[in-house]
Amino acid sequence: MRIVIIGVGEVGYHVAKALSQEDHDIIVMDIDPAKCKRATESLDVIVVEGNGASPRNLSMANVQDADYVLCLTRVDEVNLIASQQAHELGAKKIIARLRNQQYTTRDSIIKPEKFGIDLVIHPEKEACREIVQLVRHSYATQVMDFEGGRMQMIGIRLENNCPIIGKSVREICEEERDFKFGIITVVRDGESHVPWADFKFRDCDIAYFIVKTERLESLLYILGKEATQTNSIIILGGSKIGRSVAEKLEGEMSVRLIDNRRDKAEWLASNLKETMILHGDGTDVELLKSENIQDADSFIAVTESEQTNLLSGMLAHHLGVKQTVIHVSTTEYMPIVKELGVGAVLSKNMSTVNSILRFITSDQTDTSVTIFDEIDVDVIEFSPDPGSKVTKAPLEDLKFPEDSIVGVINHHGHLSIARGSTQLTEEDTVLVFAKTKAVSKLRRLFEV
Repeated sequence: MRIVIIGVGEVGYHVAKALSQEDHDIIVMDIDPAKCKRATESLDVIVVEGNGASPRNLSMANVQDADYVLCLTRVDEVNLIASQQAHELGAKKIIARLRNQQYTTRDSIIKPEKFGIDLVIHPEKEACREIVQLVRHSYATQVMDFEGGRMQMIGIRLENNCPIIGKSVREICEEERDFKFGIITVVRDGESHVPWADFKFRDCDIAYFIVKTERLESLLYILGKEATQTNSIIILGGSKIGRSVAEKLEGEMSVRLIDNRRDKAEWLASNLKETMILHGDGTDVELLKSENIQDADSFIAVTESEQTNLLSGMLAHHLGVKQTVIHVSTTEYMPIVKELGVGAVLSKNMSTVNSILRFITSDQTDTSVTIFDEIDVDVIEFSPDPGSKVTKAPLEDLKFPEDSIVGVINHHGHLSIARGSTQLTEEDTVLVFAKTKAVSKLRRLFEV
């Protein structure tokens, strides 16, 4: 596929990085020389320096031959104009990142479809969706849906009382023959491991499981975790993300929102009818104590300052809140924060990246479905070619790369977890969890 990416900031960079590893022709464009230099030095892509809203620049990037044009600058108006220009030039599909959510309301005067846009991504909405999932799964460090929500990937920190600590993957599978789940990766001391049969779990590992949604409680039982209901949350920051989370959850649980600006707190109080609004500093220990933070089920730090989010999240964790969710803009912080064990961490940039990849994957096979900046493992969807190696023998007899594991098999809509004795057919679609270096070897197993 030919894909043109306009804007190579955090979102554009990570999308380009994921797609360039899949043998696509990628062209990136940005007006900032420093961002262009970063892309040139780090990515296997063609880089065009210039204004993405310029028809001349778009023609230079061969937008007219593009299968996808991704308009991902930080400026909504540039993304809208670039989308319209790309549409007029003949691009097949267009995805645009828009921060202003008013463009997609029912009464909006300017409709994205008038600009030829096939998918609008609102970063704050994507982050809100992930936070709501985490709040509803307070035992997890990460939650992600696959196969339309029928499968879930759950990241869980293994504490010293977890029954599987000290056991190998083989021992766990032998003990739990009646219950099928996949163990797809483990983060230990900041390094990601794809666990095979002899891998043994240790205290403080963060293990990522794939499981049918309907069997999630059974997995939690095996791990010694309890699926407790979340009844009260405290949100720090009346940002777009904070407001969206409050609006989503105020009808089903007790919600308190803290903001350090009095005028914004007053505005929030008049617009969020069922949320208690507090004016104050979320890094003020006395304020947090006065709000009995130790009794809250979740503390969500989503101010515009990631330093404030990190500090307040650490304070909340230290003061005894059951779950802490921290939003950061710098994706490099994500694995470090997870390793510290102070709670779940997410970035609206990575949420946006994964939404884009899922949309592109819906039309294609053998393409990254999701990337995890913090665990160095991608999710790739494969459909075996007729007569390929994976259709001729059980998985345990094939020489799969050590840094990969087959997770989910979809056979005509029936989902199952892969096992060593499983043999794939050309009618299957599979989700493979793998490190980047293993992808080329994997592809040879699925192709003739």
